[in-house]
Amino acid sequence: MTTPTTPPPTPPARGRRRAPSRMERAAGRAAALQRPRVLLALLLLLALTCVMLLDGYLRAEVGGDQRVRTGASASDVPDAVLDGGPILTFPGGQATTVSVPDKTIVLTFDDGPDPTWTPQVLDILEKYDVPGTFFLVGSMVARHPGIVRDMVEQGNEVGVHTFTHVDLSYQSQARVTREIEQTQLALAGAAGITTTLFRAPYSSQTDAIDNYSWPVYESLGEDGYTSVFIDTDSDDWKRPGVSKIVEWATPEDGEGASVLFHDAGGERSQTIEALPKYIEKMKAKGYTFTTVSGVMADQQPTGAGPADEQGLQAAHHEATGATLYEGKALIAAVAVAEWTVPALSAGLVIVGVAVIGRFAMMLVLARRHHRQRNRRRFGWGPPVTGPVSVIVPAYNEKECIEATLRSLTRSTHPVEIVVVDDGSTDGTADIAESLGLPGVRVVRQANAGKPAALNNGVRHARYDIVVMMDGDTVFEPDTVRHLVQPFADPSVGAVAGNAKVGNRRTLIGAWQHIEYVMGFNLDRRMYDLLRCMPTIPGAIGAFRREAVLQVGGMSDDTLAEDTDITIALHRAGWRVVYEEHARAWTEAPGSLGQLWSQRYRWSYGTMQALWKHRRSLTDKGPSGRFGRVGMPLVVLFQVVTPVFAPLIDVFTLYSMLFVDFRAALLAWLAVLGVQLVCAAYAFRLDREKYRYLLMMPLQQLAYRQMMYLVLIHSCVTALTGGRLRWQKLKRTGEVGTGAGAG
Repeated sequence: MTTPTTPPPTPPARGRRRAPSRMERAAGRAAALQRPRVLLALLLLLALTCVMLLDGYLRAEVGGDQRVRTGASASDVPDAVLDGGPILTFPGGQATTVSVPDKTIVLTFDDGPDPTWTPQVLDILEKYDVPGTFFLVGSMVARHPGIVRDMVEQGNEVGVHTFTHVDLSYQSQARVTREIEQTQLALAGAAGITTTLFRAPYSSQTDAIDNYSWPVYESLGEDGYTSVFIDTDSDDWKRPGVSKIVEWATPEDGEGASVLFHDAGGERSQTIEALPKYIEKMKAKGYTFTTVSGVMADQQPTGAGPADEQGLQAAHHEATGATLYEGKALIAAVAVAEWTVPALSAGLVIVGVAVIGRFAMMLVLARRHHRQRNRRRFGWGPPVTGPVSVIVPAYNEKECIEATLRSLTRSTHPVEIVVVDDGSTDGTADIAESLGLPGVRVVRQANAGKPAALNNGVRHARYDIVVMMDGDTVFEPDTVRHLVQPFADPSVGAVAGNAKVGNRRTLIGAWQHIEYVMGFNLDRRMYDLLRCMPTIPGAIGAFRREAVLQVGGMSDDTLAEDTDITIALHRAGWRVVYEEHARAWTEAPGSLGQLWSQRYRWSYGTMQALWKHRRSLTDKGPSGRFGRVGMPLVVLFQVVTPVFAPLIDVFTLYSMLFVDFRAALLAWLAVLGVQLVCAAYAFRLDREKYRYLLMMPLQQLAYRQMMYLVLIHSCVTALTGGRLRWQKLKRTGEVGTGAGAG
């Protein structure tokens, strides 16, 4: 790049700080206002992740452990325990077992509550006036608290069956404690009680205790828990048939028994059918039914303990204080997760269908657009050869302005160049004037923003067609000639050019290059054919001066003046088209911070423009086409789908970590493959080099996530309010007349 012939502004003297300009102060205030919104956007994403993790934990996808220990030695377990009754306590630290009295049944149920089967079990118990002892899984309690509340109010007893139904003999002491405490919190939140009863998953009779599980029972016993085993197992989970369930659950020779059924964990219709028959059979044999606490009460002197005071629910204790409130908070959080995750899953399906549908639509319409516009006989009408005005709004563009103006002077189409300096403080206007280039006029104005600069340029333009570009953009010699040919059609009011990333040699530049070619230009082909182009890029666009004046010029109502005026032109009845051969090389943001600022302005400005023109939905005739077709497509593809698109990545990562890594990876690769096909076709249409597509997988992992956050940030701002001025990005001037080489 040629060094300017005029010296740059004199730097401030050492020891004196230059007072910030009005633009800089406004930008600083705007940045300060946006920080809380960025934080809120990140918090929303974090909250979503936490909800998913909670739901996964409840369903044993997160932290699940399917191991079940068998065949271990029991050498450390006292014989009195191995050969003792099904109720194990530790009074005074001494292991003691209690047997169920003869002609007595303790009906116990594992793995609930289940919304289908547990209510049916409760109805049967209520009908026969029989109490049950339910060993509940904490995650199920948290998901179905109402059932537990009904269970306790009916007079049944409950116990802890861990939170996620894991074999505790494999778990650390911390995990054991967490499994118990979380279940107690769930019980507190659901029914306002805690319990001293415990049954370990995968346990049966006391002779199954081994050297690995015994320390768990000892530790829980020291904490006051009563561990409950069984004498008789119905094996209903095997679904052997009703008669077998009744037979296997029946104790021999009038002995008392702790009997195991299941009210959850699978299809339990046989259990529901067998339970009334079993109760009737045992009553006919002279058996009575009680709970674990009822058995314990029989072992104490009359009137000597809490069992006499609380009857069949002596193991229950009222939850108070922090336990009660934490329990209610857990139930509330689970309720949110139970509602949110299915909704997100449904949203994921909708987003997935929309994304694939968009890809298919883009490919079909882009191909048709390319074939139509590149036919040998295609033409807009008589060639447009008259001179046009090129407006270059500039604010502190000293690094780029020379390359921009020199590229315009090489144009093969006659042009006048109007540089509108918007109160630059770096000598941009002086540089433009000092170059002495033919056809260049410099118009100076006080700093008022880009829309005002463009409107000022339109006022100073001498010709009926005006080309608008950015001060950091470089045109090819034939760009203007290609750009203005569609104006041979009198219905065309504006033309969008083909914007290219000039500084694509860096990683972030390459990512934006892929986005420009695939996301922007492929989109524009589609929207062109549908006659609902939403945006003419600020880097390269041409307008019929009459059309611009008709819609009131560039508006500063939104941060996306280019989208605003494009929609306004549609509503005024003008046609907006895309000219793929009119190429402009622009300097994309070179840092993540600048990229965030730019894309935030774009996305938020687009939302503002859509809201401003919401009445286009009711416009009639040709001017209503954007409202009928363009508005729904833009809202769906540029707002709704991108907002929910992170679900794809979040669910994919979640599935990889906690569900099925291989299946999730294959699904992600399949989506990436579809995107690669679309990108490759877009690169083919634009005659770009395919080597940049090697960076696309990394773009999907890093760059795309940032764009999601930017859009979420924009949505948060839209909901909370806020405005930004025309923000100036730091330029390097590396995009010269040879832009795009390599």
